[in-house]
Amino acid sequence: MTRASDPDFACRLELPGWRLVFADLALVDAFDAAVLDARLAAAETALRRRFAGGDPAADPALAALRELFKAAGTSPSRYRPSSEALVRRVLKGDPLPRIQPLVDFNNLVSIDTLCPACVMRPDTVHPPLLLRRGAAGETVTGFKGELDLDGKPVLADRAGPFGTHITDDHRVVLHAEHREALLVVYEPRAAGVDSAAYLAGLTGSILGLTVGPVRVFD
Repeated sequence: MTRASDPDFACRLELPGWRLVFADLALVDAFDAAVLDARLAAAETALRRRFAGGDPAADPALAALRELFKAAGTSPSRYRPSSEALVRRVLKGDPLPRIQPLVDFNNLVSIDTLCPACVMRPDTVHPPLLLRRGAAGETVTGFKGELDLDGKPVLADRAGPFGTHITDDHRVVLHAEHREALLVVYEPRAAGVDSAAYLAGLTGSILGLTVGPVRVFD
């Protein structure tokens, strides 16, 4: 099992401009899904107020993400960062999907920070991790099928690429029975986002969902 709290947990960044924030997540018996659902609904309402009549792509965090996508070699209009895709969904009036508690928490983190985030099964990730540019011929298979990784920011381990800021490989996907996860938030450093502080502030706020410790790599 890989945990951010492991002393030898390591992540190296080859791509400039990024900061990666990791945290361990766990559900315990006291978990109350209604509390998380209420937090998600409140976050959706706050997001619609924040961007009422405005273009989300102009937000500093989303704009910085788009520039980092371009720098890696991919079009952010064709392949949107997952956080922007979630934001646009909510602004259209659609609620966030309720999939699995740890995945739902991940989506809460993403729309609150405006940064792509991913939750992974701890037993499927094999550090050291590396954030790099995807190479020709590399792919991941997400929920919409195979995604070509050439020119896209990717997160890889000893077994190869498993994550992008767009979607993640089926290798790391959580299912209904999973109670633990490794969370990663992909921050654009230029935007001044502090998801580490945000995650620390969530500690204890959702009954039965533990968050942390938090590890930061840049």
